[in-house]
Amino acid sequence: MHGRGPGFRKFVAGLALLLAMAGWGGVRAADEIRYFTIGTAATSGTYFPIGALLASIISNPPGSRPCDVGGSCGVPGLIAVAQSTQGSVENVKRIGAGTLQSALSQSDVATWAYTGTGIFRKHAPIDNLRAIANLYPEDVHIVVRKDSGIGSIADLRGKRVSVGEQESGTLVEATEILKAYGIGLKNIKPSYDKPGHAADRLAAGEIDAFFQVSGSPVMAVAELAQRVPIDLLPIPQDKALEIIKSHPFLTISATLMDTYENVGLTPTISVGAIWVVAADVDEELVYQITRSLWNESNRTVLEQGHPKGFYIQPSTAVRGLAIPLHPGAERYYREIGLIN
Repeated sequence: MHGRGPGFRKFVAGLALLLAMAGWGGVRAADEIRYFTIGTAATSGTYFPIGALLASIISNPPGSRPCDVGGSCGVPGLIAVAQSTQGSVENVKRIGAGTLQSALSQSDVATWAYTGTGIFRKHAPIDNLRAIANLYPEDVHIVVRKDSGIGSIADLRGKRVSVGEQESGTLVEATEILKAYGIGLKNIKPSYDKPGHAADRLAAGEIDAFFQVSGSPVMAVAELAQRVPIDLLPIPQDKALEIIKSHPFLTISATLMDTYENVGLTPTISVGAIWVVAADVDEELVYQITRSLWNESNRTVLEQGHPKGFYIQPSTAVRGLAIPLHPGAERYYREIGLIN
């Protein structure tokens, strides 16, 4: 589960092959090819590899072998690509602006954007957001070096702390968690780094801690743990319940023992990662994308491609969604009996 394992390398190789296939100009008429983007986050987090996995299973470029003979089970003629972004906040804004077709987002960020509340209370609602599926839980990681002397979130006061990129869901959660301990951004020395850069800076002693909200294991954290001894700061149950009371999208969670090298079981909180799409994307296309996502033949790709792939299950696809389903996704879930 640490770093870039064999499953991750296989999926990257498969994605590279998929993108190469996109250049096969003469297989079929160009008007039969459709392109579809999935906004993710930094490449060193979890959204990007998950987005690339999703892109690989819904794609079915011209010339692919049929699904029933071991070929692609994606949408015929579709080439989907994961696009690196700054994360949830940028993703929903870009869907609202029409510069992204779909993206991954924390469920709280998507709901605030849709309703014009929370961190979007000073913005017009982004009411063209629709959901394809709830995918998996994202854990709050608060990473320190073992030799830092920092044992709790309260100890971060006055410290150099990376709180996530601007326009990211990590920044939203970091701000709220610090607030629960009476710590504002003015009480720390904040920086706004990508996960990989934050990990490098922690290893170099340039910062004292960093926040990252991602599905475990996070590549940047796993690779850091192999370079220097690290710890994760706990969010004890009493504090977790206090935070959840005012933020009902969050749930009590934990990062399991040995998710990261020599790091024990750590209580924390999590938020759902959802796949959102623009309301004006063609209903039939979203129906076919949703059907491809849950095609049983794609289970192996999801589960071997990333540890969080196991959690991407149809049984939880419509749980915890506070924004409307896209009509294409809704049609599929009605067909299989997930909704009435």
